Amino acid sequence: VQLQASGGGLVQAGGSLRLSCAASGSIFSISDGNWYRQAPGNQRELVATITSGGSTNYADSVKGRFTISRDNANDTVYLQMNSLKPEDTAVYYCNSQRKSWLGPIIYWGQGTQVTVSS
Repeated sequence: VQLQASGGGLVQAGGSLRLSCAASGSIFSISDGNWYRQAPGNQRELVATITSGGSTNYADSVKGRFTISRDNANDTVYLQMNSLKPEDTAVYYCNSQRKSWLGPIIYWGQGTQVTVSS
C-alpha cells in the first residue's frame, strides 16, 4: 500500500487549501485515516482523524476550521482547511492505521508542505 499526499502550497492567512491522500489499495474503508503535521523544531502532531466507521476527531487548534472526509470509491482521504493561520504552517502527513492480530498496521504518505503567510 502506498499513500500519496498532495494539495499543499502557499496561501495567505484566511485562505483555504484542500489536501488529498490517495491510497494505492482499498485501505481507508477498513482503516482509520489521519492527518498529522510537523512544523520546524516541533514534534509531529495529530490534526484530524476519520475512523473506518466515519467518526471524526480534531485537534483543538483546528476545530471549526478543518474538515476531514473520505471517499471510499477513490480510496482517498481529504483535509479541507479553511481560515488558515500562519501557525498552521507545517509539513502535513497522512497515514492509515488499523489493528490486526499481528499488531497495528500503519502506512505513511510522503508529506506535503503548507505555508500560510501573514
